[in-house]
Amino acid sequence: MKDKFYNYIQNLQNTITSKLEEIDGKAKFREDLWERPEGGGGRTRVIENGAIFEKGGVNISGVHGALPKAMQSYFKVGDVDFFACGLSLVLHPKNPMVPTVHANWRYFEMYDAEGTLVDSWFGGGQDLTPYYLFEEDAQHFHQICKNSCDKHSPDFYTNYKEKCDTYFYNAHREEGRGIGGLFFDYCKANENMSMQNWYDFVTEVGDSFLEAYVPIVEKRKDLQYTDAQKDWQEIRRGRYVEFNLVHDKGTLFGLKTNGRIESILMSLPPNVQWRYDHHPETGSEEEKLIKVLKKPVDWV
Repeated sequence: MKDKFYNYIQNLQNTITSKLEEIDGKAKFREDLWERPEGGGGRTRVIENGAIFEKGGVNISGVHGALPKAMQSYFKVGDVDFFACGLSLVLHPKNPMVPTVHANWRYFEMYDAEGTLVDSWFGGGQDLTPYYLFEEDAQHFHQICKNSCDKHSPDFYTNYKEKCDTYFYNAHREEGRGIGGLFFDYCKANENMSMQNWYDFVTEVGDSFLEAYVPIVEKRKDLQYTDAQKDWQEIRRGRYVEFNLVHDKGTLFGLKTNGRIESILMSLPPNVQWRYDHHPETGSEEEKLIKVLKKPVDWV
């Protein structure tokens, strides 16, 4: 399974980066191959200063070895070996009318002292972070997410949409990071789903990413915007940074397992503002967004 899924994310990375370069029309992804001293490595691809994408990364990694002590405590296990692989992407567009997007699809295994597989699971999801709210974009993104889920279980979309709203939440701000999508973790074999079933589901979601995001980019990338709207985008990016550094489990895992720092922190936007005690004007489009982030919406 681990070889099968790692092969899948390699191909998916190629598909996604090729399409994004085509859309941008100016910038190309820079590729870095890296190795982890304790075992494994990855392929980082970053795009910067493009016509559409101010900064973005589409990264894959496959790492293995002894599970670090900090992660042993987190998983409540003793000395075990692990294998983890996944694709993680974040795209920060230049135009504030185009939303930031994040997605991740991953697989994890743990082994005992004899090298026997003792646990394995899938995780992942995709979520949208707009700066200006276009309801039809939110509906489109969520509809594609629901379509992928419905092929595998009638309960998946409702369950994983709720988990996404709960997970991508800046508790210290009492607001969501964005308008959600899907979030699933610890997807293990059970009486209803084999690991092959979970593989089929996760790859279905992965394959749907471009369909969920690209039409939104195409629709919004040429809209006009003001300096004030660009400022708002950068202020909201500050909230994005706060979530990734304070709450995000993937960032924590990467740092605790001696991952590649540049790849882990590629999700951070290039230009950010923190304005003291900033509040949008009453009745503005900016306030409209904040109100939605305060309480999750059922988009489909």
